Amino acid sequence: MGCCHSNSGGDSGANRIARWRSTGIVALRDSKLRALPSEVLVVDSFVRTLDLTNNKINEVTPEISRLVNMQRLVLADNLIESLPTTIGVLRSLKVLILDGNRVTDLPDELGSLYRLERLSITGNSLTCLPKNIGDLRNLLLLNVSNNKLKSLPESIGGCVSLEELQANGNFIEELPPSVCNLLHLKFLSLNNNTISFLRIF
Repeated sequence: MGCCHSNSGGDSGANRIARWRSTGIVALRDSKLRALPSEVLVVDSFVRTLDLTNNKINEVTPEISRLVNMQRLVLADNLIESLPTTIGVLRSLKVLILDGNRVTDLPDELGSLYRLERLSITGNSLTCLPKNIGDLRNLLLLNVSNNKLKSLPESIGGCVSLEELQANGNFIEELPPSVCNLLHLKFLSLNNNTISFLRIF
């Protein structure tokens, strides 16, 4: 689970942990990490933001569930293929960014993240979305562009707070009727799909 990483400029592990506890922000962008460093888990409930952008992480440890107060999780530009089911424990999460990975599907437990407001998973290999995605009733933005989606689930209509839906660059042929339930939707983008007509429900 741990990862080799260097201590530079006298920034010892103890100093980092103290800083993370103080600020709640763990920023490890561009650090050539292959896994979540075990010292991050030591900080556990103090973490509010975890940013692991542009590393070489291919697996998210199930122990990420220990970061129970985390509100922002940014995992963009890694090699991640899936999320652990324990992601559903992170009930404080408001922002989840997974752009530029290799994710093929999302666990049903994602529907437990009822505080989630922004979910972006562009540039992956998603073939479908969880059927219970409609449980994300506080979701404001959903960006699933540049995946391999052939459809959006009927349950999408349950995302009643949704203001922005982007699904460009997929293989979507038509929209489910429940899209009409998205009364707060301000922006809908479906460029570069295979939609031949739109039904008026």
